[in-house]
Amino acid sequence: MAFMTGCIVLDAPASALNNAGQEPGAATENAIVIKKIRTPEGSFPYVSAQAVRYWIRTTLESGEEDWKAAPVHREGKIAYTDAEPIEWWDDDLFGYMRAPSKKTDAAKAEGAAPLEKGREITRISPFRVSTFVSVAPVAVTRDFGTMARQQGDPVPYEHEFYRAHLLGLLSLDLSAAGTFFDGERVGYKNLDSHRRKKAGETGLSEVTVRRQKAFRLPIEQRMRRVSTLVSALSRLNGGAKQTLHYTDVTPAVVVLAVTRHGNNPFYRMLVASRTHQTEFHRSAFEEVMDVYGDDFHSPVLVGWAKGFLDDERAKLEATVADRGWKERVVIDHPVAQIERMAELLSKPENSDWYD
Repeated sequence: MAFMTGCIVLDAPASALNNAGQEPGAATENAIVIKKIRTPEGSFPYVSAQAVRYWIRTTLESGEEDWKAAPVHREGKIAYTDAEPIEWWDDDLFGYMRAPSKKTDAAKAEGAAPLEKGREITRISPFRVSTFVSVAPVAVTRDFGTMARQQGDPVPYEHEFYRAHLLGLLSLDLSAAGTFFDGERVGYKNLDSHRRKKAGETGLSEVTVRRQKAFRLPIEQRMRRVSTLVSALSRLNGGAKQTLHYTDVTPAVVVLAVTRHGNNPFYRMLVASRTHQTEFHRSAFEEVMDVYGDDFHSPVLVGWAKGFLDDERAKLEATVADRGWKERVVIDHPVAQIERMAELLSKPENSDWYD
């Protein structure tokens, strides 16, 4: 059992990547505010995990020809995918929940994959993403504008934006990718009779994983799905207010490794200084490498774009050199490191990571 574990930093120089909607009681009727966490230290802008997962999915759907996205079906205020992980890659890696429709033949009428009568199926997402939160508290800025094309009185509006470094965590359970559990626990009820039949007809192997019965895709297919997902992080695109703020959400910093467990050891590598600047925490990184050293199945791949906190990158490079970690810790551009990890995850000699 292994996990692809990491953290990502997005550089948001003047951005509003995730909004909370209109603000009640604002001076103008059209006032849009950002999502933020209020603390005694100040406001921490954030991007929800749901938004980040949406960016990743749309990046995959638009930029990866091999990616097979599940169709989405809707019944009034309820929406769901096919919940068919054998065929659809995002149902496999992003998880799903689907319950029997209360409308007669509604699912059949909309063309969804059939669901066993009275059976609810659920799948915990092998791919986990945290909320992306500003490393330091920031002063949120309000911008005032007007609709300038119309005749007569101007139509005013306001919106908030910020300057911040947003840190988020991610984890991909390699053992669960392409492995479909046939249990009765919530999150492990991946299959019903229709999907179980398809698993047999497709030739999936029956295995026992974590003391539970499961069906598994061939290792080549599992590796292909995982590496395609990871590779898409290098082309990440999305975010609100891009027309006005155009923020490049390509990671400015990324730290990736294959670990024996799903806990994330890299969270405290970057911290806020007393003056609210983002800093590399040398002793925290050294402690991680010493304490978790035996848990790394791969080198620690650090992608750090030149031009972003160059003095802090120099501290990291000095730490690696001083401790003799040039083989254990590899430093390069974020895009290069993401692609390097995708390649490692697709190599036959690393197939035991998926056990």
